[in-house]
Order: sequence, then structure tokens, then C-alpha cells
Amino acid sequence: MRFTLITLAILLANISIVSAQGIGSGGTIKDDGRFAASTKQLNQFFRRFNAEESPDGNTRFYPGDSLYHNRPLRQGFIQILFDNQTSSVSKDLKTQFINTVLSDGYPQYLNFHRTGWFSEVQAEFIFKGKREKVTLILKLQPEGLGYEWVIDAVSFPPFKNLFNKPVGDEKDFLHPLSHELGFMNLRRAFQDSKMPEAFTGNAFHPDYLTLFLYEMKQNNLRFSTVNEVKFHFFQIEGWYFEVSQFNRPGFNTGWLISNLVKLNPGDKETIQQYIYDQK
Repeated sequence: MRFTLITLAILLANISIVSAQGIGSGGTIKDDGRFAASTKQLNQFFRRFNAEESPDGNTRFYPGDSLYHNRPLRQGFIQILFDNQTSSVSKDLKTQFINTVLSDGYPQYLNFHRTGWFSEVQAEFIFKGKREKVTLILKLQPEGLGYEWVIDAVSFPPFKNLFNKPVGDEKDFLHPLSHELGFMNLRRAFQDSKMPEAFTGNAFHPDYLTLFLYEMKQNNLRFSTVNEVKFHFFQIEGWYFEVSQFNRPGFNTGWLISNLVKLNPGDKETIQQYIYDQK
């Protein structure tokens, strides 16, 4: 009986067809059901994924409540947390994912304060008078008694070709007996060469974030606006999914799963490297 009521409540929240918005008593906005169906905030995405709020969004559930982490409620919620209009995620893949998350022996939940998820922000900056697109990667870290978002990495096209380190026969080098000359031949690296990065070690990787902040401190780089925000999750063992915001008519709106990948060994690192785009 409980399963039937929960399922019915979720379905009603998604298929009720009423006027878009009305005015309640006292001039307040009266929600028509779409507001409850839409996952309006990312925090609500967490609560719905874990079954920590009621289908209408008005009641929070806590440990000890009968519906807290309730399996049928979670199943209904997760089904509506997918972008079911434009995403190419197959029905079979969704089913596999939901079965993994709702496993009786090992149910898995999202944790806001745990590692394994981060944000990708598409922004615009003015760099030396020219508008440029910038990708910022942000993550949560503990700070004092709470948490804060911090910039973890940046991908900035003007920096991409600054350090094209040559390899093989094209690479210039310092002779292994340079120490006998007191390294006076460093002139080759710092004065004669247009690619001083050629003289760095094999493990050298430019720190684009430091360069980015340096240009800001030199007043060469100025923030303009944010164009898009999405979130990447690796907290569910063996899976990766992306959450994006959809603002459109209908009920399948708000923060929804826009991409889903079942991970094979090595896939997690490959996806993270692609997102961070540091090479």
C-alpha cells in the first residue's frame, strides 16, 4: 500500500496539468505542481536522489523517519532525475544504474560533503581587451567549521600553445657535462632559445591556474560572466554521471542527469583528464 501511494504521489507531481502559476491569498505565488516536479536546486537533487524529502518537496526526511532513504521513493525520484527529453542515455543503461544504486545489499547514496564530485563552470573573461571563453573546475573543501568552493583548475585557450615542449631530435638540451662549465651554457636555455620549456624535466607540466591568477593580478584578465554550470559525479561506485540544468516548458526541468557512463577500469581517470583539460 505504501509503495502504491508513493508512486502515485510522484506520478501526480509529474503529470498534473494545471495553469502555469496563480496568485494565492495575501498576494503570494501559488505553486501549481510544476514547481514541485522541477528539481529547482542542486541540493534538492541530492535530497531526491537519496529520498530525503517528500514528493511535493515540502517535507524533509531525517534518520528515523519512516520514509528516509525509502527504496520505492528513491526509485520514483531517480527516474525523474534524468533528462528524459534530449539525453541519449538508453533505457537499459538507466535501469542498470538504478538497480546498482538501489541494491538491497549495497545501496549507494550521494554525499554533499564527500569527495567524488565537482563543478565545471563555463565563463567569459576579457583578456588583453579580447573576450575569451574559460573553463573553471571548482570543488568543495573543508574550511573552519564549514566548507567552501575553491578553484581547482582552469582551461584557458590562450595558454594552450604557450608550452609546446619539443620531443625527440627536435628537443634542445644541456650537455651532461654542463656542470664542468659551471652551467654557463644556460644562456642557450634562457637567452638563445624561444622554447625554454625544452630544458625542463620529463615530469614538467605548466600550472595554468597560477598563470591565470598571475594575469589577473597584472590586470590583464577581467571577469565578465558565467554562461553555463554543470556537475560531474563519481560517487556511485562503477559509474559516472553529469548533472546539467534544463530551463524549458513542462515538468522534466531543473537539475537533471544529462550523461551517464558505466565505468570500466581506467575510465574514471580518462574522463577526469578530459574534463580538466590540462594538456
